[in-house]
Amino acid sequence: MSVFPKISLRLEVENYLKAGFMNKEILSTLGEQEAERRFETLLHNLSHPPSFTTVRVNTHLASVQHVKNLLFDELQKQFNGLSFPILQHPDLQDVLLIPVIGPRKNIKQQPCEVIVGAQCGNAVLRGAHVYVPGIVSASKFMKGGDVVSVYSDIKGKCKKGVKEFDGTKIFLGNGISELSRKEIFSGLPELKGVGVRMTEPVYLSPSFDNVLPNYLFLQNLPSAVVSHVLDPQPGEKILDLCAAPGGKTTHIAALMHDQGEVIALDKISKKVEKIKQNALLLGLNSIRAFCFDGTKALKLDVVEDTDGEPPFLPESFDRILLDAPCSGMGQRPNMACTWTLKEVMSYQPLQRKLFTVAVELLKPGGVLVYSTCTVTLAENEEQVAWALETFPGLQLQHQDPQVGGEGMLGAGLSPEQLKRLQRFDPSAVRSLDCDVGSLRDASIEDLVWLANKDCIGFFIAKFVKCKSTQ
Repeated sequence: MSVFPKISLRLEVENYLKAGFMNKEILSTLGEQEAERRFETLLHNLSHPPSFTTVRVNTHLASVQHVKNLLFDELQKQFNGLSFPILQHPDLQDVLLIPVIGPRKNIKQQPCEVIVGAQCGNAVLRGAHVYVPGIVSASKFMKGGDVVSVYSDIKGKCKKGVKEFDGTKIFLGNGISELSRKEIFSGLPELKGVGVRMTEPVYLSPSFDNVLPNYLFLQNLPSAVVSHVLDPQPGEKILDLCAAPGGKTTHIAALMHDQGEVIALDKISKKVEKIKQNALLLGLNSIRAFCFDGTKALKLDVVEDTDGEPPFLPESFDRILLDAPCSGMGQRPNMACTWTLKEVMSYQPLQRKLFTVAVELLKPGGVLVYSTCTVTLAENEEQVAWALETFPGLQLQHQDPQVGGEGMLGAGLSPEQLKRLQRFDPSAVRSLDCDVGSLRDASIEDLVWLANKDCIGFFIAKFVKCKSTQ
């Protein structure tokens, strides 16, 4: 059930998305009414969190069963003995699924209010507490220890430090303030800890702040699928071309049993440091991370290699992951996106530049996996059609495991080609209420089915390079 309004988009962006989801191929297959229904379901589901929290077990350091037992004990503490099922995904053995309870409708709103930014609000809906940098406003007399109601300023209209806000705000639940209003807005830059500890969130989801950090990595379900589809093998040389924050990089290294070489690139130095930190935390030594622009990763002018640092010689890698920069229109929950149409459409040319570099860097017989966390046709199926036409030496491959649905109509791909793609489509199921009673009644098969369907919007394509491009 929808408890929040559908995602707020600029009209030009909504119309652009609608044109993609109601293209001629779709209309001739589904009919206008069903296509319209699915598009509206997409807009509503994007503003709500997925039905499950997904965590990946770091199998390099511990067994899945051991970590599952530790996590069960941790959740018992967090929820005062309330029993949450923890499911091991049948097709992704290193992935654990925890149901999200909600929306909970009988939470009494408090007179003392805290307003948070939209990004902070989205994190709260997925189990986070409120950190001080995310707080935009607090009631005049708020003290540490007060019970407060937390709201998201989804349109970004609240001015920092105001004592009241009457604009559009979405109720996220109640919590206990850790600090007074005066302390929060004192201007001290070192204030970065928890500002409000959530006690009654609208969506009840575990907090993974410093929970088993060596053993668990919080990751959306499709993001965990990607590394399995890449299927890295021990001893191989792998490139993660746009790697931050390192979730897929560390997953690749773990799947290789930390044997081989995983090169991770990102052009933002802070993000590269995060990759290195994550590798260290998870005990992975096969990862080398560099601050480097992926579009310039191909070395054209020198015959000799430069000691394994970017740029690289052509055909240097056994497998390449291109988890491309994208418009992010599949992220959930997302109640408002202020991007212009120009911004949304700006990613396709960049993705093609990166893809071209990836093809050149891949060895003949090597595997290239392309993925995005967006739902647009232009950044997904249209890119596959472009790639197959531009690079005749590439072949589209069947994916294993196949967890998502097939590709979307509209880019001129054949039915067989669409079956080789994975599109995780948030419109695949209507938003559902979940309470402890319904969890007890549901079968494991039904819960896994729901986890596979009701997740973020995501896309995966797998290619093999059949002949050299040199």
